[in-house]
Amino acid sequence: MKCRHCDTALEHLFLDLGFAPPSNAYLTTNDLKAPELHFPLKLLVCDKCWLVQTEDYAKADELFDNDYAYFSSISKSWLDHSLAYFELVKERFSLNGDSHVIEVASNDGYLLKNFVAENIPCLGIEPTASTAIAAEKLGVPVIREFFGSELAQKLVAKEKLADLIIGNNVYAHVPDINDFTKGLKTILKLDGVVTLEFPHLMRLMEHTQFDTAYHEHFSYLSLTAVSSIFSSQGLRIWDVEELETHGGSLRVYGCHEDNARVNSVKVAQILEQESKNGLTDITIYREFQTRAESIKNTLISFLIEQRKREKSVAAYGAAAKGNTILNYAGIRPDLLPYVCDSAPSKQGKYMPGSHIPILSPEVLKERKPEYIIILPWNIAEEVMSEYHYVKAWGAKFVTAVPELRIIE
Repeated sequence: MKCRHCDTALEHLFLDLGFAPPSNAYLTTNDLKAPELHFPLKLLVCDKCWLVQTEDYAKADELFDNDYAYFSSISKSWLDHSLAYFELVKERFSLNGDSHVIEVASNDGYLLKNFVAENIPCLGIEPTASTAIAAEKLGVPVIREFFGSELAQKLVAKEKLADLIIGNNVYAHVPDINDFTKGLKTILKLDGVVTLEFPHLMRLMEHTQFDTAYHEHFSYLSLTAVSSIFSSQGLRIWDVEELETHGGSLRVYGCHEDNARVNSVKVAQILEQESKNGLTDITIYREFQTRAESIKNTLISFLIEQRKREKSVAAYGAAAKGNTILNYAGIRPDLLPYVCDSAPSKQGKYMPGSHIPILSPEVLKERKPEYIIILPWNIAEEVMSEYHYVKAWGAKFVTAVPELRIIE
């Protein structure tokens, strides 16, 4: 296999999680009677451009179907984050009724609804029907297609250029990252800005966040790699922010390469920090597998120990992170009987691979588990706040990444 960005032969393994189904392919009762599709889940690193990427097995249309079950608006903290972003860019770039904003992977309208409310013209691009329908109900116009250079040319023909292009947690989901970036340049006005948010590879490695690896994430991104990708398509990163979301993310600000904007000192600072942390040396990538295995083994030992002690255990959050770690560890309903999730679209279904049932959080009050493992550890504080009442019967919250932690 060759690098998706620079075409260098890939020779270095970063992470091998065995075989797993697509992380958002939740199962119905009838699905349990049929064979389940699994793909190898293996990550490689390019030693030229330092892009970490999955091996080519699953195609995007096999991972993001019409029943895609991730709705951004389920998370209050993400809605708060999105509103803060809206207020920031509206002020910073003087957006108004004469502007045009395009969001790629607009999901259920969680962000663009703010632009609609302020009468700022906008357009969502979202290939999954279930989330696109939800966005349209909020008044967000949506094109139901995957984004790339071909769709970008169609938008140019319709004079749909953008003053601001937004891509929140989509860049990692793109199989052809060069073509996607070419599309961004194509629809960006001469003085326009593109902002992308994505989990920062440096933080992923620092905190051993291996459970953010799944087939839907084709790429794992550093500023070093993204700068190279942008440059290859005639774009330039002129500013960057470090965010707390998803365990540590970057928000990059891009423009046309020849734009007059001056680069922020923050760009050079983060590039230097990545280099100091070893992200441009193959050694640190070779050590990551052992760290992931240690976390897996600790979680398995904890669940076996609780079963021996006849302690009841549940989990919260039927998220992709959870599916990765459950499948990698081979955890099944005998060790973890059920997962609770507040998303109605997931309730009554089963986790892919592990076949653990997904139930409403209301069952916590009925069954009173003694331990509740928060699988999406990045929203642990939000979960503990919302379900604080479990403390009444002495329940303890648990997180497994970056290390097993029992929260008293």
